[in-house]
Amino acid sequence: MSKMQRTLRLTAISAALASAGGLALAQDAEVAELVTPESFVSIGAGYWTKDRPQWGIYDGMNKDGGYGLLDARIANRDNPTGTWFTLDARNIALETREFRVDWLRQGDIGAFLEYSRIPRDNPYTFLTGVQGIGTATLRVPTPSATTLGEVHLGTVRDRTGVGFFKSLGGGLGFRVHLQNEDKTGTRHWGRGGAAEFAVEPIDSNTRQLEAILSYASKAFQIQGGYYGSWYTNDIKLVDTALTTGASQFFLSQPLSNQAHQFFVNGGYNFTPSTRATFKVAYTQATQDETIPVGAGVATFAGAPTNLDGQIDTTLLQLGLTSRLSDSFSWLASLRNYESDEKTPQVRIVQPAGGCGTCVDNTPLTFKTLTGKLEGTYRMTRGLSLLGGLEHAKQDRKVPFGNLNVAGVDNQRYVPWRAEVDETTYRMQLRRALAETVNGSIAYLHSKRDGSEFTATNELQSDQINPIHIADRDRDKVRLMLDWAPSEALNLTFSAEAAQDDYGYSAARPYGLRDGEATLFSIDAVYSITDRWQFTGWYTRDNQKATQFGQRAVNANVLAAEKEARLEDIGDTFGAGLRGTLLPRLKAGFDVLYSKNVNKYPETITPLAGGPLLPTVGGVSAVPLPEIENRLVRLKLFAGYALQKNSEVRVDYIHERWKTDDWSWMFANGTAFTYGTTTDGTQVLQSQRQTADFLGVRYIYRFF
Repeated sequence: MSKMQRTLRLTAISAALASAGGLALAQDAEVAELVTPESFVSIGAGYWTKDRPQWGIYDGMNKDGGYGLLDARIANRDNPTGTWFTLDARNIALETREFRVDWLRQGDIGAFLEYSRIPRDNPYTFLTGVQGIGTATLRVPTPSATTLGEVHLGTVRDRTGVGFFKSLGGGLGFRVHLQNEDKTGTRHWGRGGAAEFAVEPIDSNTRQLEAILSYASKAFQIQGGYYGSWYTNDIKLVDTALTTGASQFFLSQPLSNQAHQFFVNGGYNFTPSTRATFKVAYTQATQDETIPVGAGVATFAGAPTNLDGQIDTTLLQLGLTSRLSDSFSWLASLRNYESDEKTPQVRIVQPAGGCGTCVDNTPLTFKTLTGKLEGTYRMTRGLSLLGGLEHAKQDRKVPFGNLNVAGVDNQRYVPWRAEVDETTYRMQLRRALAETVNGSIAYLHSKRDGSEFTATNELQSDQINPIHIADRDRDKVRLMLDWAPSEALNLTFSAEAAQDDYGYSAARPYGLRDGEATLFSIDAVYSITDRWQFTGWYTRDNQKATQFGQRAVNANVLAAEKEARLEDIGDTFGAGLRGTLLPRLKAGFDVLYSKNVNKYPETITPLAGGPLLPTVGGVSAVPLPEIENRLVRLKLFAGYALQKNSEVRVDYIHERWKTDDWSWMFANGTAFTYGTTTDGTQVLQSQRQTADFLGVRYIYRFF
């Protein structure tokens, strides 16, 4: 072989080896990038030009002015031991700050610590002279001595959690999670039956503990544990009165309580195609705190000093699934849920003149047994047909005619039903695993009925058909479609329609008569080029309800029948565009438009010879006006890469919100004012809110 030939051959081999080595090195770099954690720090500032009380309810930026922008993720992996350390910090400079620290040795042991703050700012402004807001003592000045001051209400929840897990080997594992939440602040309230302004002071704590021991093998999986919750309220009773001490009234707060649950759930694979599941849980909730009584309030001599409340719940559930062949599978489940209230039945109020207006607590016990059977038949071309049946039977019990306590039945103000049954039939046709079109269409029909109703102690309330236990026929159709006409375009359609029919009962003609709901949505994702992508979506929902009731025109005119046709219509549109303008410059936008309309049309028909109903003054038969809310939100953003691992990002947001909500207005359009004998507190809402935001941040990434 000549020297030239040998040289050419070695060169070719070297080139091949170099190519293979280069490919291996490239692959190694890709793998390294995937397994090497990326960290980043983002720091900046933003500015809102105006107050935004409506859309700043939860984000901690409801006031105009500057805000700090600070986020970070620090991740580190020790390769020899497979140990991870991560720190996630979000919105650190805002009221919505949150962070989490994780330490994890894969498949062995791990722990985490987390914190988050959740604000909720009331969107209304209150002009009031009430003193002691935020405390358990409220004092209302008389109108002549009132100086109204501006007050803003809101709450803050500070939540801290810690968790730990350990793999014990042999399929055993243990994990525990403890969470503590402190809630403080103020909430809009009211006192008595009159329109009198009050503020609820909030100072409570909720603790939750969950501990789980689990075991898993190829055929058998099981986990059991304990879940507990403890709620403590530091403010039990709120004392409200005029500054003169007159018109004293007490408002009670939720009392401290606790609950403890023990549970076991798991599953067993009899064969690769047949599996059984089970779930067992027992919970006991108690509330035995002393019932607070305001100073000078007369109580019934036999009334208890504490409720001694207790509710025991038991859940038993079994399930079985099996695939009998390639074309047919089925599942069955049985669920029994029992809630047994063991709170002693006692008398709370008993007037000296008799028991016409006695008040007793009424412990409620109920048991719900639910069975479900479902089968799926798979056909050709990815089609499958599903049919199912579900039946729920609920037995309900409260004390009636207790021999030790007289007059219990006279306290019933809502018709009662001891048994409620509901049966649901389901049919669905589905197509999956197709290249371009996948989807499903389903039809559900359910029927609810039950035992005879027990009469109440008043004619008017006995004519109510209670919505939660009334007879009802429900029909629902659901359609979903996923269509990919090309590699660049994907469309998702969803439509749903439901109709409820509560029928008509001559014995109980008042309440909800019928209802319907429709929902339509479309989502689109379109890859314009490799560098630009567009997303868009539109949703429309419409809910209607027809409700019948009685209405008094005035104290001397017989009651009329009112037919209210309530309707809620929502339209929401969103679109977004993201792409690369220059090798170092990426940009995009998001736009959101939302419109919601509430309608309250009603028809008033006089009832000849109908019963009189109590009323305060005359009542107009003019229908309530509609309420419309609109939102437009535009967001523009751009990021410029200074280096491979750093960039500058700019965000601009424009928000515009408009409403004609009259909920806190008088009919003439003026702000609602509390009472003429109290301080005259006013509730204000800005019906047009427009604000702009500009934010700039520097982002640095590292490994």
